[in-house]
Amino acid sequence: MPVIAMTQEMGSLAKDVGQLLAESLNLEIMQHEVVEHLSEKMEMPKSVIRRLREGKAGLVERLTTDKQKLAVYTAEEVFAHANRGNVVLRGWGATCLLRPVPHVVCVRITRSLDKRIEWLMGNLETDDREFAESEIRRSDEAHAARMHQQFGVTWGDPLLYDMVLNTDRISVAGCVEQISRLAALPEFQESDASRAMLADMTLEARIRAALKGNAATRDVHVTIEPRDGHVVLRGIVVNAEERNGSEQATAMVAGVTSVDNQLRVMSTSRRFTSAKY
Repeated sequence: MPVIAMTQEMGSLAKDVGQLLAESLNLEIMQHEVVEHLSEKMEMPKSVIRRLREGKAGLVERLTTDKQKLAVYTAEEVFAHANRGNVVLRGWGATCLLRPVPHVVCVRITRSLDKRIEWLMGNLETDDREFAESEIRRSDEAHAARMHQQFGVTWGDPLLYDMVLNTDRISVAGCVEQISRLAALPEFQESDASRAMLADMTLEARIRAALKGNAATRDVHVTIEPRDGHVVLRGIVVNAEERNGSEQATAMVAGVTSVDNQLRVMSTSRRFTSAKY
């Protein structure tokens, strides 16, 4: 069940590559449902989520949005799609989130700035080159900041990907052919071990989302170690309520069969939230 994670770079033709790839290999493609699901979970308009991703959000929107919560729910969505398999995932940090999984193919589609500017001018039907360039640079800066904040990586680093394709030199069809060949290599075939790894990572993402969505555990930051449904919780919490609440919230997540709660409660003298970080 192929899982192909691709970058989302304005004007790079990544969208065209992703769509043709999905058609060629009979795969699903993760699209607008992510925004819809995040909008429901975050209880905020879809337009705000889009502005945050594009670097267009206003000061109030940036200050009032729980970026960590948004990242946790985004990861849950990405892993849910990847775990089902037969999918192309474009953007949403998928290449970083899924990079550890051996059978996931991670690809960056890129293009020269001049070509990207021309593409945007054509799509917007404008001759304002300065405006088009500013929009692309704003989008790039937002992607770079988000990747650094969430994953501590430099956006565009070629070592993050299994393949980097430049649509200045390679056609959309050519990109699809190269990605298809890469996905067919023995190195990227799903195994019991790689499937188990992805399942465990997916369960961890569900648990983190459950903890973040629970009022009693939303500020809890602990290590979650799932393996075949058995989950070990490690770390430090403020009080017994957080310790018990974390175990209860984890136990209720679909796929969890048992919980080994090894969370430790802070001593009375250090019982303040900032001490956990």
